Amino acid sequence: MLTWKLPKLLTIQQVPKVFHEDSILFGYRHPRCSAKDCIISVFQLTNETLNIWTHFLPTWYFLWKLLALLFALDIWTDRYAWPLLLFMATCCLYPFTSSCAHTFSVMSVRARHICFFFDYGALSLYSLGSAIAYSAYVFPDRWLNTSFHQYYVHLAVGNSIVCTGLSCYSRLGFPFLCYNRDTIDRFLEVEQAKLCKVMRVLAFAYPYLFVSIPLFYRLYLCTGDGCTENDACSTHSWHISLAFLTGFLFATHLPERLAPGCFDYIGHSHQLFHVCAIIGTHFQMEGLIVDMSQRQAVLHVAAALPSFVHTVGAICMCVGVNLALITTFSVGLYWTPKTQTKDKRL
Repeated sequence: MLTWKLPKLLTIQQVPKVFHEDSILFGYRHPRCSAKDCIISVFQLTNETLNIWTHFLPTWYFLWKLLALLFALDIWTDRYAWPLLLFMATCCLYPFTSSCAHTFSVMSVRARHICFFFDYGALSLYSLGSAIAYSAYVFPDRWLNTSFHQYYVHLAVGNSIVCTGLSCYSRLGFPFLCYNRDTIDRFLEVEQAKLCKVMRVLAFAYPYLFVSIPLFYRLYLCTGDGCTENDACSTHSWHISLAFLTGFLFATHLPERLAPGCFDYIGHSHQLFHVCAIIGTHFQMEGLIVDMSQRQAVLHVAAALPSFVHTVGAICMCVGVNLALITTFSVGLYWTPKTQTKDKRL
């Protein structure tokens, strides 16, 4: 008969500082779990369990929506559908990557950083997927074919790369210049925690705010003709409200900051942040589908069809650069300066 022995949980004093979560005191997994222990812990109530499931389950919902669109649309000949499908693909990628990062981040200190490097890369790719879809379906009529519209996706690619680089830097600094195998716990995230938190918030807030400029203008600033009011506007408003709530929860660590130890397993900010992000993405998706459907006739006349360069090409370029950044920071975790190696021999 097969039995599973659940891994023992630890307190905040029993794990290295790099694993500490603000105002979370109990429910930590061992910082050197095996892959098997990580998978078993998914079915155990820890301070990460709901972080994992609140992103793992929605992945399959988004995948189901993507597959339904793939069967309903002619993806080979209808370029108008490409931006939505790419956006949907990034919606599947970011929660799945996040759930994997939270699952396997306790295998070691280095594994923790590498897991979240990929998490940040997936989130930055999602921001680019949003920009590609917004460029195709969301821009108000009066902004179509403007210089901003033409260079919007190019700028979003740059923002996505900056997002990945800055968020990875916020964990380590430049490990290949500052750290070595003997000082593995001396990361920028540990030594300057508040600065790193600010950097990480900026790394994700700025791309979101930039991507949402045409939506903000369309919903809150535009008046008169060319403002593109339709059934999607209320849905987009819900998405924006949830996006700001998501950012607030991520930045403030409420409610656990008010009562440390009371929300360790259920109800802490990261779980709520995950839930709000997923619901917000759902509303974003629904708003885009409505815009795509209701504006198709107008957009076919007023704007050029999405090109390969502005859709698949942009995503591929972003993936390549992000992987290069993640590889650079990951290699830095294992790099030992030659000068220090010589000193050891002496």
